[in-house]
Amino acid sequence: MDLQTVKRPIGVFDSGVGGISVLKEAVKLLPNEDFIFFGDSKNAPYGVKSFEQVYQLSKKIVTDFIAQDAKAIVIACNTATSAAAKRLRSEHPEVPIIGLEPALKPAVLAKENSHVLVMATPLTLKEQKFADLMKRFESQAKISKLPAPDLVEYVEKGEVASPELKKYLRSILAPYIGQIDSLVLGCTHFPFAAPAIAEIVGPEVTLYDGGEGAARELRHLLVKNQLRRTDKRQGKVTFKNSINTEAELNLCRTLFSL
Repeated sequence: MDLQTVKRPIGVFDSGVGGISVLKEAVKLLPNEDFIFFGDSKNAPYGVKSFEQVYQLSKKIVTDFIAQDAKAIVIACNTATSAAAKRLRSEHPEVPIIGLEPALKPAVLAKENSHVLVMATPLTLKEQKFADLMKRFESQAKISKLPAPDLVEYVEKGEVASPELKKYLRSILAPYIGQIDSLVLGCTHFPFAAPAIAEIVGPEVTLYDGGEGAARELRHLLVKNQLRRTDKRQGKVTFKNSINTEAELNLCRTLFSL
């Protein structure tokens, strides 16, 4: 692979700012790569939209990334992965496209016959992709689903530890306190609220998210396609958002630095 191709950036996108949790894992694993992060906050949350709406929004972003010469694309959004990844891969076989799925497997395998709670957006939990994932592991653990659409809104406002956020979390988590062994954060916005969630469910509950797995898959595909940079340098991260204000971009930088 020629040097100019290898030097191209990696595109990462989400329905809003939540995918920055995945971006952080990717930068940690691939510090010498350049990344462009696009948050579609104007259209957030994706998790309450239709399958087709999410696909169309994702398709536009992927087309824009390809126009910006992205050498690989990470869909840092569980909802967009469910709704669009398969179709986008078939439409763009020339670009590795990495998706996300809730980290159900490590949660189930961590302890025999455990009770695992999956928090995600309504669309992710309704999709066939998640039903298939659940089917693979339902004989090994009790798996409960908890839609948490409002949590996306809190993170989009930069509220990751506010009294209002904690009140909301207590209300939806109340039936599971003392009942679960692990909790899967099935939306990329949710890791930013992980400290608040951990405070409510208690230290005996282990939290899992899919960001690290997506970053490892990105590294694997870059190596496989001979696209990984090997030069010693500090890569740069560029933030873009469909709400193109300084306040929104500052929120992106703040979440990235947490």
